[in-house]
Amino acid sequence: MNIKDCRIGVIGLGYVGMPLAVRLSKYMPTVGFDISEARVNELREGWDRNREIRQSDLRGTTCRFSFDTSDLKDCNVLIVTVPTPLDENNDPDLGPVRAATKMLAAQLKKGDIVVYESTVYPGVTEDICGTLLEKESGLKCGKDFFLGYSPERINPGDAEHTLEHITKVVSGQTDEVTDLLAEIYGLVNNNNIFKARDIRTAEASKAIENAQRDINVAFINEVTMILNKLGLSSYDVIEAAQTKWNFLPFTPGLVGGHCIGVDPYYLAHCATEIGHEPKVILSGRQINDSMGQFVADALASSVEGVENPRILLLGFTFKENINDIRNTKVIDICNALKAKGISVDIHDPHAIPDEVKHEYGIEILAKLPSSENYDCIALTVGHKIYKDLNANQIAALIKDEGVLYDLKGIWRKQNLDGNFHYKTL
Repeated sequence: MNIKDCRIGVIGLGYVGMPLAVRLSKYMPTVGFDISEARVNELREGWDRNREIRQSDLRGTTCRFSFDTSDLKDCNVLIVTVPTPLDENNDPDLGPVRAATKMLAAQLKKGDIVVYESTVYPGVTEDICGTLLEKESGLKCGKDFFLGYSPERINPGDAEHTLEHITKVVSGQTDEVTDLLAEIYGLVNNNNIFKARDIRTAEASKAIENAQRDINVAFINEVTMILNKLGLSSYDVIEAAQTKWNFLPFTPGLVGGHCIGVDPYYLAHCATEIGHEPKVILSGRQINDSMGQFVADALASSVEGVENPRILLLGFTFKENINDIRNTKVIDICNALKAKGISVDIHDPHAIPDEVKHEYGIEILAKLPSSENYDCIALTVGHKIYKDLNANQIAALIKDEGVLYDLKGIWRKQNLDGNFHYKTL
């Protein structure tokens, strides 16, 4: 296939698929497909609730957004960007990938290329998806149609490491497919391409990227637990330690979201399947998954002895300055505090209240209280709006002798005059 003949179909219009579809449409005919009619209609109207692209770019795109599978019939390069979540046992849930694969099989033609960007463990693209495409389409994988894999690297809310400015790893079932994918993706990032040895190598590279970060954060989180028992601030200790040239300045915190809190379990599952016990990977996950309870215990201790204590959590999304609430670990803090009989309010300027209610069954405050008095305020997500609060605004929220628990350390260097106690991890 020649790149001039490529007609792209991007399946899944979330944080990964939508920016990719819009960018590719500048160079070749592109259909952006999603099963959500509401999502497609929003994009058609020029509105991206994820705020991953400028409204002017979205309204000016030539990408054709659709929820009708028949619109994919003319596409010959099909890129799958659907989620890969976990089930209730923290095992990989390939349901969305399987569903997208079955859907594509009904549209598959001889010569088509199916590329997966969804994060998986080594072997899924060829052994599971390829086999399913063969079964459902009646075509022969590697002969009638071909597979590719190019792991997504979108970082929600990151204006620097966008699709245009990152290295894209590509791999194909044949050298010809790899070369074509390098051409296609090279159009959107100035040919900043790395050709992986094969599809399984590319799958593994993505799996270890996030597992490595998870383990690094887990180390700092465990160190934080130790330092807090010693009466030391982890931020003070890290600040001193990072004066050494080769110290890695990771900071403590909640590890949620759709990548770092999920992908290590995919790698662990793969390891277990081949008879290897992934001790380090699962140990890191155990530590990070316990961080919400650790924080809740610290907050509860700060209001010990207070009658009918009230705590305000500042932030609910899984990271700062975005509205993504997938796998947010703030809910762990909230639930643990409520289990202790403590009243909890949550404010977040970015989270969409209806989505929070639907996903977690709780109400969040749409506006920051102006005169409520809380026994403890805990900064859980470092949104810019919170960084910009001054001492008077903070003091107005806290009762006399209350506690400000700065989990992100964003106010450590500020002069916070007020009749309250400042603590941090």
